[in-house]
Amino acid sequence: MSENGIHHVTALSGPAGRNVDFYTRVLGLRLVKKTVNFDDPGTYHLYYGDAAGTPGTILTFFPIAHAAQGRVGIGETQETAFRVPRASMGWWTHRLVAAGVRHEALVQVFGEPVLRFRDPDGMMLALVGVAGAEAEKAFADEIPAEHAIRGFHGVTLLLAEAGPTAAILEGVFGFRETGREGSAIRLESGARIGGAVTLRAVGQFLPGRAGAGSVHHIAFRAADDAAQAAMAERIAREHGLGVTEQRDRNYFRSVYFREPGGVLFEIATDAPGFAVDEPAESLGQALKLPAFLEPHRASIEAVLPEVA
Repeated sequence: MSENGIHHVTALSGPAGRNVDFYTRVLGLRLVKKTVNFDDPGTYHLYYGDAAGTPGTILTFFPIAHAAQGRVGIGETQETAFRVPRASMGWWTHRLVAAGVRHEALVQVFGEPVLRFRDPDGMMLALVGVAGAEAEKAFADEIPAEHAIRGFHGVTLLLAEAGPTAAILEGVFGFRETGREGSAIRLESGARIGGAVTLRAVGQFLPGRAGAGSVHHIAFRAADDAAQAAMAERIAREHGLGVTEQRDRNYFRSVYFREPGGVLFEIATDAPGFAVDEPAESLGQALKLPAFLEPHRASIEAVLPEVA
């Protein structure tokens, strides 16, 4: 189960152009797919990741120009964290200062240095310094290769109580508890990228409110359709939760369910990947539409804003 872990994280943002600029220019991620929300094609769906859009590196957004501000609360993702080489933490601190990005002082969390900051919509992000990450291949365009992001470290979920969510992570996705610090419980899957989920149990608190800067859902990896079906069956049989039918997202196939703590979880297949409808070397350059929306391309393009 070493490949179990996060497949992607999907969030809401403000204007598309500002979102692209921040995640490609400031953080140095690659825009690997420019498509639309299949359920609302008047809105982009933008995918960022490494050079190939590897599962475990993908952060996606539904950008809405005049979206109301979201609010972090229980039943929501509090923080999304990326992996960088441990020796690069000082370099990243200087980069955030130079770019005028709001950030916090460097702290140690579960024995690793963590630099927290916010994107232009207030979404809480973090860089985690990981020993040995410098030896891993990284997408390097705006960022020198020795400092570039190496995919997700993990996510932190804000919950009223941790137990029921931990049971899903352990029983369905193969995570195991590896540590506790105060109210935080760290679970890990063994995957090199996207292998950590931290549960922060805070009791009764304000619920989260969807909007710009908030995470919509967390997707976990399934190697193929059979693995996904087995996970979905376990969720229904052992945890009594409803799971949606499979939905084809062109680049992966998905099922969704609401975990006991209120966070929307997805199970996404690794296949077929982001090069299924355009060459790997030109990922993210052209607007790609699913076949059922292609007849409406002209009207869709007419309402979408220009992005680089």
